[in-house]
This record gives sequence, C-alpha cells and structure tokens, in this order.
Amino acid sequence: MATKFTIFTATLVFWVVATILAYDLRQDTFDGRKGLLLCIVLVLVAGAIGRFTTRLLARPLSLLQAGIMSVRNGRLEPIQVSKTGDEIEFVGDSFNRMIEVLAESQREIRQHQELLEQRIQERTEKLADATHVAEAASEAKSEFLANISHELRTPMNGIIGMIDVTLETPLTAEQAENLKTAQRCAYSLLSLLNEVLDLSKIEAGKMSLERIPFEIRTLLRDCVKSHEAMAARKGVSMEGEISPSVPEHLIGDPLRIRQIVVNLLSNAAKFTEHGSVVLQADGVEDESGDFQLRITVRDTGVGIPSDKLERIFDKFTQADGTISRKFGGTGLGLAITRKLVELHGGKIEVTSQVGVGTTFQLNLNSGISINHARREHAKGLQITASAQSMDDPARILVVEDNQVNQKVVSAVLRKRGFAVEIANDGREALAQLEATDFDLVLMDVQMPVLDGLEATSIIRQNARWSGLPIVAMTAHAMNGDRERCLAAGMDGYIAKPVHPTDLVHAIEQFLTVKT
Repeated sequence: MATKFTIFTATLVFWVVATILAYDLRQDTFDGRKGLLLCIVLVLVAGAIGRFTTRLLARPLSLLQAGIMSVRNGRLEPIQVSKTGDEIEFVGDSFNRMIEVLAESQREIRQHQELLEQRIQERTEKLADATHVAEAASEAKSEFLANISHELRTPMNGIIGMIDVTLETPLTAEQAENLKTAQRCAYSLLSLLNEVLDLSKIEAGKMSLERIPFEIRTLLRDCVKSHEAMAARKGVSMEGEISPSVPEHLIGDPLRIRQIVVNLLSNAAKFTEHGSVVLQADGVEDESGDFQLRITVRDTGVGIPSDKLERIFDKFTQADGTISRKFGGTGLGLAITRKLVELHGGKIEVTSQVGVGTTFQLNLNSGISINHARREHAKGLQITASAQSMDDPARILVVEDNQVNQKVVSAVLRKRGFAVEIANDGREALAQLEATDFDLVLMDVQMPVLDGLEATSIIRQNARWSGLPIVAMTAHAMNGDRERCLAAGMDGYIAKPVHPTDLVHAIEQFLTVKT
C-alpha cells in the first residue's frame, strides 16, 4: 500500500515538473539548469514521500498483520501498536482489547475445565466408593440370605419330613386332616422362602439356566395334575391340551419352566371360583432347529382391570388391595415368572376382562433333543436297576448332623426298601466308607468336624471310591452352592427340604447311572 502511495505521489510530482518544463519550452524560456534542479527535487520529494509513507503507514500495518497472524496461530499476546494517532492505532488498540478478552475467556475456560475434571475425578472416586459399598452390601446380603436359607430350610426339612412320615402311619380322620393342614402351611412357607431367594438371585443377575434334556410333555401334564385337586375343591375343572407339535424332549431348564407353569396355573386356580382353567401348549421349530414353545393359560376367574394389567408383573404388587386379604399371596409370583421368561429369551403377555377371565400367553426359546437309542438304553438300565434293587437293596450312607433330618431321611429311604446307615459328620463318613461298601452317599454340606465339601474332596482322592455317587442334600440353596458342590466332586445336588418322592427319584437316577 505504501509503495502504491509513493508511486502515486511521485507520478503527481513528475506531472507538475513536466508541466512546468513544457510551459517553459512553449514560452522559449527553458533553462537546462532549472530542469536539472527540478528533476533533483522530483527525486528527493519522491524519496521523502516513500520514507514517510513507509514509516507512518506501512510499518504499523505490518505490525498489525504480524499480530493477526500470531493470534491466528494461537498466541493470544498483545501486538505492538505504532503511536500514529490515527485509525491504524485505533484498530491496533481495539485488536489488543479483543486479545485480552479472548485470553481472559481462555483462562476461564481452562479454569472451568480443570474444575470440571476435578469434579469428574471426585465423583468418579465417590462412585467407586459407592460401588464398593454396594458390592459389599450385596455380598453381605447374599451371605445373610445363604445363612437364613440354611437356618430356615434345615428345620423345615424336619417339619415337612416328619409330617410326611406321620401321614403314612395309621391315623384317625381328624389327625390326618390336621396334619395335612400343617403340611399345606409348611409348603406355603417354603414357597414364600423360595420366591424371596429367587427374586434376590434374579435381581443380582446371578441366576443361570440349565441346558439339559427333559420330557416337556410329562412336565406339563404333571403341572396340570398337581393342581387338579385344588381346582376340584372349588368345583373348577383343570385341563391340559398339548399339541402334537410339542416334542417329547426339549433342551432347557425343567425346574424353571416348571416354576413358570406352576405359578400361572396356581394363580389361575386361586382366582377362579367357577368354570375352568385350561393350559394349552404348542409351538414351531425355527430354521436353526430351536423349538419355540408357546404356553397359554386361560381361566374364567375374576379378571383384572385394564389399568392394572401392567402392574401385576411388579414385585409385591396385587391388582387390587383386597386381593391379598381374600386370596393371599405376596405379589412375587408373576414378577418372578416374567423375569424367568425373559431369562429364556421369551416374552409373556396378558389379556383380561373383569368378571370374564384372564389369559396369559408366553413364548420360550428351547432346542429339541431327541435320541431314541439313548432313551431306550436308559429305560433298560432303569429296569435292570429296579430289578436289582428288589433282590439286593442298595446301601445308602446318609451324612447328616441334624438328628431330625437323620430320622426323616432314614424313614423315607427304609420304607422304599433301601438299607441306610448314618454318619454325623464327614469324619464319621470316611470311617464308615473304609469299613463298608455303599452304593450311594447323601452328603450334607454344613457340618461340624469335617464338612461335606472337604469330605467329598478326600473321598475323590481315593481311587477305590471313584465311581461312588455322592449327592449333596443341603439347605444351602443360593446361587453358586450347586456349582461348589459339583466342583468338590459331588455328582448331584438336592436342596432341602426334599419331598420324599423327589428324593427317591434322584437316588434311583444316580443308582441307574452307576449300574
């Protein structure tokens, strides 16, 4: 810009000098010395103007440009401003004030950032502390539930077992009815305990599903049959309709599927005063070979208001406040049912009309497991084992420190034809195994002197007992207890209190496998 201004000024002076010289030539008064002097003046004036414009205009602009480039590169430092007293100085001062504002904004941003990082770190530390506290609380809760489960199940096993044993003795009609009432109360208490434990395991994310073959059609028929008596007392029919599309065997968790179906049938029977309860089962096999099992439970009961349908799946919730007073229940059954269905990768839906009835429909994902040869072979083994047990009764060693449970289990097994011996702890069990050959060991876990897990580990170290079935029969029923028993070398796991039929069935299964 200064160069252009210098050229413009020099051109203007040259024009003036040229005009003077041209006038002198026209008037014939031209003087060579005068012309030389004018040229020298022209050169000096042009140089002076160029220096002046460079000093007063070009240098301030260059400094301003350098400052702008510095700011653009991220250096927010005041630029050097020439004191020209004109617009350029004003622009430079304004630019410096802008730099100060930007620098202050950056400082505030850095302070906020540092403060934010500090707060994030503090909150992260607090969150970590809270997580540790929550984990510790969860562990304490699990330990408490495990202990309370053991302490409750042990006496309940004795109560239910002694009631079952007494019911098989000669009784008057009144005595039998009283005992059956006590039995129903005991099983109700056991059901409540199981629901609380199941809900705790599900909420902790520690419930896992088994993947074993089981007879789905038999399971469904048993569920219906077990509720027929309850429905018949109210004059309600209980029916099961199983489609031919449902295979004999599925891969899945029979215990949890049974729990789902039983919860739905129990609810239907409880809330139906007249009419019927119908279970329908069908399904289809998808392209991957998995069987999509669909179960529908339909009743003609009291129904559920439409605005309460979603709430019935919430824990400790009833559709109506009067329900718990009239029908009983904790409101846990359907909450657990939905969570179990979701664990299977399925979905449960409900439709209902007050005074007409309710329909629950659920879908479960499971794989087909059909092996006729294996099943026929297993049946043959079972027949052989049963025949052998009639001629030569199996010898069972019951390792149990609770005398009531000893009496219950011994009575149940001896009545079924088994020969039973008792050991009060793991050390006694080892001594009896050294002296006598047994076909199976029922092993409690929590015992004085030597517990069941340690005793099992010692037994498994001896090749003599490598094929001896050891079945845990314990009041420990929390998540991981079964896995710890199996890891110690046990072959199976039965949670107390044990129903006599289930106990005998489990023993026969292991004796069959051994045979």
